Amino acid sequence: MNTQQALLSNEANYTVFRFGDKTIRFRAPYSLERYTGIQEWDHGYLVVLAKYRHDPNPEEEYIDLVPILKNLYFDPDEFLAPIKGVKLADD
Repeated sequence: MNTQQALLSNEANYTVFRFGDKTIRFRAPYSLERYTGIQEWDHGYLVVLAKYRHDPNPEEEYIDLVPILKNLYFDPDEFLAPIKGVKLADD
């Protein structure tokens, strides 16, 4: 794996973001089946495609990691600086 690339996935009712030796889990919508694509990464802001149970087609969703990192007492600038991209964990 590229050491400058983070991984995004979901497990049960959680979104999982992994980079280096850090794993961050946060609540995902109850109907999320899986993430199907990453459209954009911009220093903590993700635009993703997500597949939900109620819709046969993936929907565009947005994840802002900065407030999540702050709530977990991470320095967002320090944590996000080395990340050059994000890919789906199962790709």
